[in-house]
Amino acid sequence: MALAHNLGFPHTCGDHELWQVQKDAGIELLPVGDIAWYGQVLAGDHQQFALNWEQLFEEVAQATALGHAVKPVLLGPLSYLWQATAKAGDVDKLEPLDSLLPLYDQTLNRLAALGVEWVQIDEPILALELPQDWKNAYERVYNILQRAPLKKLIATYAGGLEGNLGLAANLPVDGLHIDLVQAPEQYTTMLDRLPAYKVLSLGLVDGRNALPCDQEKTLDLLRDAHERLGERLWVAPSCALLRSPLDLAVQKCQEVAELVKALNNALKQVAIAA
Repeated sequence: MALAHNLGFPHTCGDHELWQVQKDAGIELLPVGDIAWYGQVLAGDHQQFALNWEQLFEEVAQATALGHAVKPVLLGPLSYLWQATAKAGDVDKLEPLDSLLPLYDQTLNRLAALGVEWVQIDEPILALELPQDWKNAYERVYNILQRAPLKKLIATYAGGLEGNLGLAANLPVDGLHIDLVQAPEQYTTMLDRLPAYKVLSLGLVDGRNALPCDQEKTLDLLRDAHERLGERLWVAPSCALLRSPLDLAVQKCQEVAELVKALNNALKQVAIAA
């Protein structure tokens, strides 16, 4: 069976309400703390990193206490540095990395201690053409962060992976989200390159467009994906819905849930017939 999840949701109401709204729409694994890192991106060089994600931990505890299945969301360390140092001139953007990684490691271990099974790590810069030193850094960073005892889903969006597809597919994490609205052509190549143990989350519902997806066409693709992935198939909007109007965000969650329900019902019928 496939799983319906979401990458991010607008914070236009209280936490309790926004979690329940997504759950009522059919989302099975809820993003938590997805707004927390927006205020964390620094600008400039030679800064002392002291990420304060207390809000993230508080939301995880609250949502879990309410019985929700949660997936905390972090901005990945390399996308963080790329954005944080964008206005810093000709400094070495990777220089602060060794100071930053222990903070991420502490955060992941603390989430694991709270009982979190999956964490979503947003790495949107994987859709960019990256210098070779940044590609090398990806391998080093996630070899370090894999030590934390919880599962990690790398989320990419706003384009295709292109020259970074092999890199992303082989990072030592447990899952990968790809945007098939902006870059549908990467689907086949990703299925061929993805290691057999990894979850693949397909962003098939356009998070930036009010028009609904073509359900019949999308279900054909999902059937094909399930044949290859089985229980490792997740379905989501193409991107986080943080900046969407609430009614549109709910609509997109419902579209995802309807696709997963239709697929799972079809699979049950096949199993019964067999």
